[in-house]
This record gives sequence, structure tokens and C-alpha cells, in this order.
Amino acid sequence: MARASVSRAAFHKWLRAGAILAFAMLAFLQASTARALPIFARQTGQSCVACHAGGQFPELTPYGRMFKLTGYTLGERTIPIAAMAVGDLSQTRVNNDASGNPINPKNGLPIFDFASIFLAGKITDKIGAFAQFTYTNYDHQNGVTNEWEGHWGSDNTDFRFVDRIIGEANDFILGVTLHNNPTVQDVWNSAPAWGYPYISSTISPVAKIPQLPVIEGSLASQVAGLGAYMYWNKTVYAELTGYSTADGIWSFMSHGNKAGDPAHPQTYLRGYNPYARIALTRDWGPHSAMLGAFFLNVNIYPNDANQFPIFTQGVTRYRDYGMDAQYQYLLEPHTITAQARYVRENIHDPNNLVFSDSTSGNLDSLRLKASYVYQARYGVSLSFFNTTGSPDSTAYSASANFHPNTQGWTPEIFWIPNQRVRIGIQYTHYTKFLGATSNYDGTGRNARDNDTLFIYLWAASW
Repeated sequence: MARASVSRAAFHKWLRAGAILAFAMLAFLQASTARALPIFARQTGQSCVACHAGGQFPELTPYGRMFKLTGYTLGERTIPIAAMAVGDLSQTRVNNDASGNPINPKNGLPIFDFASIFLAGKITDKIGAFAQFTYTNYDHQNGVTNEWEGHWGSDNTDFRFVDRIIGEANDFILGVTLHNNPTVQDVWNSAPAWGYPYISSTISPVAKIPQLPVIEGSLASQVAGLGAYMYWNKTVYAELTGYSTADGIWSFMSHGNKAGDPAHPQTYLRGYNPYARIALTRDWGPHSAMLGAFFLNVNIYPNDANQFPIFTQGVTRYRDYGMDAQYQYLLEPHTITAQARYVRENIHDPNNLVFSDSTSGNLDSLRLKASYVYQARYGVSLSFFNTTGSPDSTAYSASANFHPNTQGWTPEIFWIPNQRVRIGIQYTHYTKFLGATSNYDGTGRNARDNDTLFIYLWAASW
């Protein structure tokens, strides 16, 4: 069957549609953003650029990291509510599969994608919080009528109790964190929860890397993590956290996920699962650098065909070892940021709950990203991603050679017309997808056929 590809005329059509979407939403949001700042800016009296590098949220500056490490308590208590919304369109390069069925159901069409409400800020001088609740407009299609359904759910959540002890020679920050996503408590954008891409297509099934280590998103809004951390002399950061299933009294942290829900099943962990983090940091002049390492060990129960947990067949153990680094140059009008992360995941599956060809395997993920922003307004980014791993005919059945290997590049340009709005164009180009450059699925589909153009408007208000 003949395949459609991106033509120049089609590209201009999408660009015009994206511009209409962007400026319509911008006009709608200007009334609410012009007179008020989001929560933390109101609380501290600082502009968004003080916390976000070049205004590129969610990248944090040294001041933004200190604000988070001290429990969101700097400044004065204020109205603890804010909101954000995203409108976008995405276009898959070849949008028909081998049977002629569309891959991206909203291909080239502008959509209202998702919106979030935030409850966050200072509670007491030592207690603060960040809680996000997100509505996804095109979450999934009803299995009976095939109509689209929206979904409300818990998103990034982080509660903190912090004390700071400052002496003649020492500056200690000691904190306790309760959160619902491994590394959401982290303050560096090389960590998975806040890593690049900061925004991408939610509706196209080929717009994201198909296989990643569990620390890179599988447990988001599924777990409850209780941990303690320290930051000494703005030089050494160390943290220990334990994770368990976010059910019972912790179910508010996984709201929107439940056992038996085919669209949003609950993930169940066995017992308490450790996470450790260490980082060395240095700030000098306009420069800031970090070098770190982390480790996560989780034991996950399988779900049955109806998405209910099976507690009688054992667990699959995932051990993730990671190293990351970040550099920032912050001196107006220039902002340069770079992040790097490597994760090695060892999977032990003695009961063949995930694998069928072996009882063990591995997955490796590399992410590199660099950005430049001029005058906190005009920005460019370039990212490289590479995932490799051991083959398995069940875990990676969508691959003709049963490999997870996926590689590619993501360039992006963006414009920040004011500190609470970002408009961007992003393109994800795959040089390899699920183990091959060409015919990766055995039906003639090539890696580059999944290339995705993504145009977005991202705005925050209140």
C-alpha cells in the first residue's frame, strides 16, 4: 500500500494551523496572565526567570534549586493556586500502518491537549508542598464506542519538611520529602522526572521512545516515596528514599490509577524499595555544574489480562544504576544549559513474567541535551537519545528482531513572548526504532516513518 509522507504544502498547512491555535490561546490567556504571577513568583516576589533558566520552565537556576531544597518556603504565604494549559498539534511522517490504519488519530490537527491545576507553596516556615493535578483531554478511546475520553489524575506531587542550620563554616539543609514519582523530588534537570523533552506529543503512539528503564517514567503517579536528604555547603547532596505502592492512605498520590482499569492500571510493588542519590555541585560566577549518581531497586508484581495484580507468581526485579551531569551559564542576555544522563537497568525475571527467552536482561538509556536562550525569549535546543538492550520475543514483540534499540535526535526552537507563555516547534527524528533502521516491524515500516513534528503553546496563569 502506498504511504503518505510530509509534503511542503502539508507542512505549511500544519504551520498555519499551529499559528492559529497558538495565537488564539495566547489571546485567551493574556487577560489572566498580564495581571498576576504564578504561585512561587507571587510568594518570593521574584520573576519567573529568577527560578527558571532563561525562563525555560521547568529548568531551575541555582536560586530555583535552593527554593525547592528549602521546601518551597522562601518568601511569604500567598494564594496557593495556579494553572497551566497546553494546546498543540502533532504530525507523524507516515501515518498509515501496513493495513492502512492511521497511527496518529489526530494527525496534523490542532487540539487542546491537557491542563493542570497546582496547589503549592509555603505552609509554615519549615513545611511546603507542590501538588499537580492534570486533565488529559484525549486520554484514551472508549473500547465500546471508540469515542475519546478525558482523564483527571494526580501528577507530580512533593511535600517537604526542611530545616536549615547555618554556622560559621557550615551550611546544612536537612529535609524530609514525601512524593509520588522517583526523581520528582530532584532539583536538577538531568534527573528523569524533570528531564528533556519537557513537553511532547501525548496522542501519537510513536512520538516517544517505546522502551525505557522504570526510573524514566514507569512509576510516575504510582508510588509513594518517603525519603530524607541533606545538602552541605552547596557542595554535596545526598538522599535516601523508600518506595511502596501508593494505595490505602497514599491513594491520593495515585488518583486516576486503579486495579482493573485497562487505561490506567495500578502498579503494585512488593514491600519497600530503596532509592539513593548523591551529587557534587559547584556554582562560580555565572557558571553552575553538577555531577551525580543514583540507584533504584524495585520489585514489581505482574497484572493479569484484566489489569488486576497477581500476588501469587512472584515479582520482576528492576535495578537501575544511573549517572548524570548538568552545566549552566546564566548571564543576561545569554543562557546556556546542558544535561546528560545514562541509566543501566538490570532486570531479573525468574518467573518469566516479562521475558520469555531468558530470566534476565538489561536496558541502557542515554540522554543528551543542550539549550541556548537569548534575552530569556528566543531559544533553541538539541537532544540525542539512544536506548539499547538485550532481545526478547515477548517483551519486544513489536520488533521484527525482538530488540528495544531506539535512537534519534530532537531539535527544537521556541519563543517566550512573556514569562508565562512558551510557543515551540519540535521535531523528533528516529535513526533507529525497535532494533532496526528499516523494516523494524517486519511489515515494511522504517524508523524515520515515525518522525514527529510537534507544534505547541504552553501557558501558565494565576
